[in-house]
Amino acid sequence: MIRLTLLTIIFLVSLLAVFSAPTYHLWLLSIAVAEYAWVFVTIALVLLMAGFVSSGSYQLAGTLLGISAIALFLSPVYRACKLARELPVAMDKALGEHTSKKNSPPFSLWTMLTGFQQKAIPCSTISYRPDTLQSSRMDFYPAQATGLRPCVIVIHGGSWSSGDNKQLPELNTYLSQLGYHVASVNYRLAPAFRNPVPVEDVYAAIDYLRANAEDLQVDTSNFVLLGRSAGAQIALLAAYRQPFPGLKGVIDFYGPADMVWGYSAPANPWVMDSRKVLETYLGGSYKAVPDNYAASSPLEFVNSHSVPTLIIHGKNDVLVAYEHSIRLNNKLAANGIKHFFLSLPWATHGFDYNLNGPGGQLSTYAIKRFLQNVTE
Repeated sequence: MIRLTLLTIIFLVSLLAVFSAPTYHLWLLSIAVAEYAWVFVTIALVLLMAGFVSSGSYQLAGTLLGISAIALFLSPVYRACKLARELPVAMDKALGEHTSKKNSPPFSLWTMLTGFQQKAIPCSTISYRPDTLQSSRMDFYPAQATGLRPCVIVIHGGSWSSGDNKQLPELNTYLSQLGYHVASVNYRLAPAFRNPVPVEDVYAAIDYLRANAEDLQVDTSNFVLLGRSAGAQIALLAAYRQPFPGLKGVIDFYGPADMVWGYSAPANPWVMDSRKVLETYLGGSYKAVPDNYAASSPLEFVNSHSVPTLIIHGKNDVLVAYEHSIRLNNKLAANGIKHFFLSLPWATHGFDYNLNGPGGQLSTYAIKRFLQNVTE
């Protein structure tokens, strides 16, 4: 009976691999379920093996539940393998590139189990404004290559009111190893500061990088913005509202691109009160300050001169609706902008927490290919 109970729990957890999480804490668990599938498969296998050394009236029921759970846990891996076979050609078609550079496969089962081989790269903390405020700091990861190198500016998430530039440093290290400088920036947070203050902070950080380009060995003709969640909204708005010289592209990890529509279609309140988040950032409801919502919607600023864009979003995102990226993708296509939309059917918000997981590997590959295309 204990085995059946545990396998029932494991089966219920495995449903998060295919269905959207209904609560905040289950959303956190769903990231682990999809991106650390092998851990849950191992647990299920151990419980299944226990059935072969004992007998009981519930043995068959438990075994069927365990097998079903393993199949569900492995579904993101299977989907990632299928998507990986199509991704290189799809990116070539979208970006107009047939690179001669040798790239590793988009997804590897071995990498999922052992991880990327990364060496520690020390970063330096720099104040990009002449003050000592935390919001004026950036972490600079120097490119592991000589000469002037492109620079990726990373903007963290956190619902515009929390988080910092220490989030998910593994990608910063990986890009540094590939030969890109990475500047992971802080910005002033809501509710004390509202749109467009974070965007202005990004411009200030870029001004600093330009002014110190010789010392930092930054190629000022090759900047790319990368943002996650709220940071993606900031990155997209900074890229589309006032494109600056040397900006070659923008990378959008599950960002809210249409703030007007987003307010009209809030997230599940058991996961996040998305309307309250927007009101805190923009100073009120859509009815109270409609112009603020339009002015903070990156989609509104897309035109025929917008920079190349990489969109990355999971269909099971329960914090920022997948529809945001569909709308942005359509607007970019209508304006003839070079872009690629990496859609991950199983993934939820924050899936890239694990670079070695199915979503983490595919998104990292897409970023690498996108950077090769727009900066070289």
